[in-house]
Amino acid sequence: MHAAMQKQQLPHVPSVEDPDDLESPIGIEAGVLAIQPQTGGDKTLQKGFWERPPTTYQAPTEGTTMLRFEILLARIMPPEGEDPKMKRYVVYNLSVRQDSSSVDTQPATIERRYTDFRELYAALRQQFPNAMTNKYFPSKVLMGNFSSDLIAERSDAFEAFLTYVAGHHLLRDSPAFLHFLQDQELSQACQFLDERRNELAIPMLENCFRLLNKIFMDRSRPVLLILCRLVAACTNSPVPHHSAERWALLALARFDTLCDIDLLALYIPLLHTCAHLWWQRGQDQKPITDRLTDMTKKGINTTNTTTLMQAIHKIDPRTETM
Repeated sequence: MHAAMQKQQLPHVPSVEDPDDLESPIGIEAGVLAIQPQTGGDKTLQKGFWERPPTTYQAPTEGTTMLRFEILLARIMPPEGEDPKMKRYVVYNLSVRQDSSSVDTQPATIERRYTDFRELYAALRQQFPNAMTNKYFPSKVLMGNFSSDLIAERSDAFEAFLTYVAGHHLLRDSPAFLHFLQDQELSQACQFLDERRNELAIPMLENCFRLLNKIFMDRSRPVLLILCRLVAACTNSPVPHHSAERWALLALARFDTLCDIDLLALYIPLLHTCAHLWWQRGQDQKPITDRLTDMTKKGINTTNTTTLMQAIHKIDPRTETM
């Protein structure tokens, strides 16, 4: 996996070396001074959003793939005219693609604010100071937050920052990066599951899976955990979701030949869940029950009554119903 090349550091916006300085008077003042006064209205943001001009697609070297982080759109929230007492902010629409000779047609998209990027930067600097030495991050500003120039500059900086993080194994595998990538959507999806609104939770979990699957290895812990959560969400109602079998088959394939003993606690409930799904669909359960039989012969207890959702909750406690 090859990460996309970093963009050049923006020369006229001050870099912040100490995370605490992101909100210091000196850091904020420097950010304010970096914003050039504008003449006339900012046409790009007249409707409350910024959009990156179209660019020509640049394919990676033949036979390779390239992970790309792109911010193509940003919106000012809340929209003009809504709740004037609420402080306005910019939401960046972050798209993640795994490009090859052609552009990835199924990007994963999440929305993040400046504060989300800043919290990730600060956490990584604290945990991995050597890896984060002299890494640029845009300063906070007191005014000019909604100028198209600032949004464009921040978008470039965020893309370069995430590209660097994803290309560095320690930073990529950090809890802080995983939290940035999935926590907001995953928490919302789990709340929907608690409310028995699976039809709203499943698309969010699918997007989380696509995102993590582009950044981490196929059989990595984050990918398998979100995949199992997706299977559980598709099967924990009397009538399985229409995509349940597709995700279950993928999960079974990913767990095949898995060597991580810690994830065995998920594999056995997954097999039982898939066997029950196959029974509901009138399909042959024998290939799945044969796996359970082979594991029993090896001395592994496969008769436990832990559900897949309960097994997930033990590894990554959330609010979803067990």
